[in-house]
Amino acid sequence: MKTYLDCIACAIRQALDSVRLTTNDEQIHEQVLRKALSFASKLDFQQSPPEITQQTHRFIRELTGVEDPYLEIKNRFNKSALEMYPDLKKRIETSSDPLETAVRLAIAGNIIDFGVSSVIEQSQVEETIAQSLTAPLDKEALERFRNAIAEASDILYIGDNAGEIVFDRLLIEQLPLEKITFSVKGSPILNDATMEDARIVSLTDLVNVIENGSDAPGTILEDCSKAFRQRFDEADLIIAKGQGNFETLNDVNKNIFFMLRPKCVVLARHLGCEIGSLVLVSYDAKR
Repeated sequence: MKTYLDCIACAIRQALDSVRLTTNDEQIHEQVLRKALSFASKLDFQQSPPEITQQTHRFIRELTGVEDPYLEIKNRFNKSALEMYPDLKKRIETSSDPLETAVRLAIAGNIIDFGVSSVIEQSQVEETIAQSLTAPLDKEALERFRNAIAEASDILYIGDNAGEIVFDRLLIEQLPLEKITFSVKGSPILNDATMEDARIVSLTDLVNVIENGSDAPGTILEDCSKAFRQRFDEADLIIAKGQGNFETLNDVNKNIFFMLRPKCVVLARHLGCEIGSLVLVSYDAKR
């Protein structure tokens, strides 16, 4: 999906961003940079960006001894998103098409991604929300999504980032709750949501929430737990949020709807849209 050079640059930037969050020790910064450069020189050209990020962050945790460098950021965005929740819920409830509005807001929440940008301001989130309410959205894909929800008996909703999962909650509240299982990461990686984040935003009170057993910023099925893979296989509809999930699942032969905002030119070109567009695309639509 991305070029080899893109992957190298992203891996090194993420390594430096993460270590700066954990320590001011310049010697550790130097160690991480040297290891990141060495690691980049040995990358497998066939690996996806989430696989590369997973490996990079494993050695960062080893060098720094910090399990979750993004914990403060995740807590901050969970809190700010929850503060926005009542107003956003009211927007959905008073709209002419609550499902469409909820889909738009769920995709808008995908801006909260520290794997792509090391700095995201609250004002950016608010601006993205405002734009998302009127931005172009594939209406045919939306109707396919609406029909797929009605026809499905078992839906797996694969989440992405902390804070963003509040926007997912808004959409889930418009879906048949008894059909939904929501999945989070098995352990911390970037600002991706974990079980603790799901508890903080009360998703665990709304639907069944499971861990995928992996620390990759996407869904690398062979790296996930047996229990998650079984749940994935049993679902007759999957909703997958974010770029990492698209990069790792877009070739999987399942009924999957991807929801994301493309954040790099390579992915935007692949999807035939502009960076930052609202993307709702199903597996069949890509074939």
